[in-house]
Formats: sequence, structure tokens, C-alpha cells
Amino acid sequence: MTVIGRRSVLAGTAAALFAVPRPGRAQGEWPKGPLKIVVPFPPGGSADPVARILQAKLIELTGWNVVVENKPGGTGVVGAAVVAKSPPDGQTWMLTFDSHILNPAFAAGLPYKDSELFNVMEVGRTPQVVVAHPDRPYRTLAEAIADARKHPGKVSMGVLGASQALVLMTLLKKENDVDLNLIPYKGGGPLNQDILGGVTDIAIGSLTSLSPHIRSGKVRAIGVTSEKRTPALPDTATLIEQGIKTYPSYSWWGIYVPSGTPGPIIDRMHAELTKAARSPDVTQKFVEQFNMETLTTSPEQFAAYQKSEQERWFKVIRDNNIQGD
Repeated sequence: MTVIGRRSVLAGTAAALFAVPRPGRAQGEWPKGPLKIVVPFPPGGSADPVARILQAKLIELTGWNVVVENKPGGTGVVGAAVVAKSPPDGQTWMLTFDSHILNPAFAAGLPYKDSELFNVMEVGRTPQVVVAHPDRPYRTLAEAIADARKHPGKVSMGVLGASQALVLMTLLKKENDVDLNLIPYKGGGPLNQDILGGVTDIAIGSLTSLSPHIRSGKVRAIGVTSEKRTPALPDTATLIEQGIKTYPSYSWWGIYVPSGTPGPIIDRMHAELTKAARSPDVTQKFVEQFNMETLTTSPEQFAAYQKSEQERWFKVIRDNNIQGD
């Protein structure tokens, strides 16, 4: 399989090809009252603190009244539906996590359509990391794969269910002809608990979630899913460096708004979000708390990226009959 860089689709005319036209109605007096940022997950994950860091900086820079509302349920489906069905007046926005774009493949009968949500910005990204319990001998994922080839089905790997990581590891198993025993979890807490306790041999999760345990020595990093090594783990080789057939993969955070929101409002909010995310103190928090690479992409780039990722991962889901639960 040819390894494809995540941003190759953005070259040349691709951004224009995938761009979603923004209406040009006058902005008028905006915002009209509090601006709402919906987070379709409960507090405790990464989407909520990312939203609140941006909220605080937006208030500081603009003086706007910005509130964050958590609308959890259905791996982000409940909150996404709330935003998709909100009036397109620029008062309601959503900050969500990468699993959002997989929901159409995993959840039958979604209460909204992708077309009802407009891509505003990919705020940032971080690699996923594969870790091993320190009692296991693996120093790289390649070593774990070699062991799994000798003992099919014996090497267990914790992975979030209905996630990009599950799809990526299913593809990795197929492309590298190896029988890893994938164990799906419903949340990062239980997944981390079991790798820390040695219930699973290895696990994959966001660098954000696993970094504290790597630093404490409770787990060992054995591979990252990015195109290049991450500054957070300079001595940990990428999966591609290890000769593993795979695609680069990232956890990411993105901003959406109801489709039909006036273009001038989207452009103004994009500009203010960019200022907020690029402020030195915010960038520092993103690095320290989430190992996040700040991106602040254009709506056209974000739409193109979502399209390419959905085309790639939806095919893997269909071809392998991956279930979301």
C-alpha cells in the first residue's frame, strides 16, 4: 500500500475543488448576545479544555460574551445535532474531536447530515501514540508485530471503539498480515486503566491522553502515528519508520457552525479564533496540555481534509465490516 501524506489533497486546486461556498449576506450587528460554543462531549476529555482555553482568549481579545456548553451523548452525535439544527445566525458554534467525522459510518440514522455543518477551522492536531506496559519486552511496535506473528491472537491491544484508532489498527492488521487481538473500549479512562494495569500488552491513544503516563514511566512509548517524529517524543520512531504499512494519522480538534451562516460572520470568527489560537500563551497551553500542533486552517482546507479522511476511513470500515459498538 502506498503511504499517503494527510495534506497531499490540499495541493494545487484541491482546496478550491472541495471548498464550500459561503453566503455573502451582510454581517449586520453581530454578535447578538452570548456566543455559544457547544462541546459534544462531557468535561474530562480534551475537547472541553481546548474550547475553554479558546473561550477565555476570545473574551479577552474581543470583549464578547462567550459561553461553553457541554452536550454529550452518542460519541458526539447529540451535540452535533444540536448545532446542525441551530439557526444559522452565527450565535452557535461547535468544537469537536476527530471521531466526529466517523459518526456517519458508524451510526445509522444520524439526526443530522454532514452538509448541515460548515467546516470553519481545524484548530490543531497531535499524533496518536502506541504504548506498551513496561513489563512487556517491546521497544517498538514492529517488535510487538513480530511477536504477534509468532503467536497469532496472543498480543492484546487496547483501542477506543468507534474511533479512528480502531479503523487504523484494523487496516494495519490487514496490510501487515498480523493477528493483533484488538480490544475496544468505550472510553479513554478504562483503556488507560487496563494498559497501566497490564491487562493489555499494548494500547493506542492520543498523545494528549497518554503523555503523563509515558513521562512517569508507567507505560513505554513504542511508536507514533505521525508523518515525522513528534518533538514531544523525539526518540520514538514513527510507525512508517519502523517499516509498518500504514497511513499517517492524527487526533485533531475542529470548529463547525450551522451551514448557511453568513460568510462575513464566519470570516470574522475565523480571524478572531486564529488570533486566539496563535496567541503565545494559548499556543504554550496547547503544547503543554495536549502536545498540540496549532494549525488554524482555512474552511476550504478543513473541508478538503475531512473529505479525504472520510473517503479513506469509510472504505476501511466498509471493507472490514467494522462496527461502532
